Amino acid sequence: MAKGPVLIDLEAQETRSVAEAPPVPDLTPPPQGQAMQSVAGLAARRPSRLVRWFFGLGAGLMGAIVSVAAWDFVTGLVMRNPVLGWAVTVLLAAFLVVLALIVLRELAALSRLAKVDSLRRDADAALLDADLAAARKVSDRLVALYKTREETRWARGRFADLAPDQLDAAGLLGVCETELLAPLDRMAAREVEVAARHVATVTALVPLALADVAAALTANIRMIRRIAEVYGGRAGTLGSWRLTRAVLAHMVATGAVAVGDDMLEPILGGSIVGKLSRRFGEGLVNGALTARVGVAAMEVCRPMAFATQKRPKVREIITNSLSGLFKPGRT
Repeated sequence: MAKGPVLIDLEAQETRSVAEAPPVPDLTPPPQGQAMQSVAGLAARRPSRLVRWFFGLGAGLMGAIVSVAAWDFVTGLVMRNPVLGWAVTVLLAAFLVVLALIVLRELAALSRLAKVDSLRRDADAALLDADLAAARKVSDRLVALYKTREETRWARGRFADLAPDQLDAAGLLGVCETELLAPLDRMAAREVEVAARHVATVTALVPLALADVAAALTANIRMIRRIAEVYGGRAGTLGSWRLTRAVLAHMVATGAVAVGDDMLEPILGGSIVGKLSRRFGEGLVNGALTARVGVAAMEVCRPMAFATQKRPKVREIITNSLSGLFKPGRT
């Protein structure tokens, strides 16, 4: 074994520049829109029969206890102090009247949603059977649905001028779509754009845990409710939740909540989503998923299925709603 210093000839060694070194792999997963994924799972999850029985019986038991306690309280107060007791009785009666009005409003909202569903089924059947008489009944019901809407007055006048010239079911229902529903489609699309922008902004700017989930859930429920109002099926609290569950359950079943770079390609281009800051990327993906929910809600709430009119494109809605949140050339 040689002793003494060892000399290494550096000129004989292969030298490499730092710029030639391979890039460090990015192990951070791309944004997945976790808030909207949580919202979809929460709304689409159907409780078991045992859980439904538990909450139903619990609500009935609590209602009975509160009713008996209120009755005992009022009757006892009347015996102790008649003036104060009757005053509380009047307040309780007023509360019950308001509660009854709320229940009636919810029932009316559910009835309106059922009417829109029935109208859509009858329109599909008339178009499938090429039944002109059935199509005329559908068009009459559709006009009656919007007769109190001032913003549809011009559209209803146009339809009244064009409808007598239609000699088949497809033509008549096509005029219904073009004249009556196309303007409402644009109004509903604007509601989707606003909701998608709101969800994207809150997710990107609010770092609090679960705040983005709460914001996404409330924004989506409000968006679906407004879309239902645009199409004439104004939903109450129970109706809005039912619509939200139906829309999100359909999306989960069809895999529409899956995330891909192509969702944001119209705004960002390529796979730049993975190169953004984590929070900003999550905001954009959540906004894009909200746009998907909005388009699905339009299909569910619309009195007629899309036939002559094109179904709104999610990419166009994403571009219109989210393009202002990202300017090309900035990082």
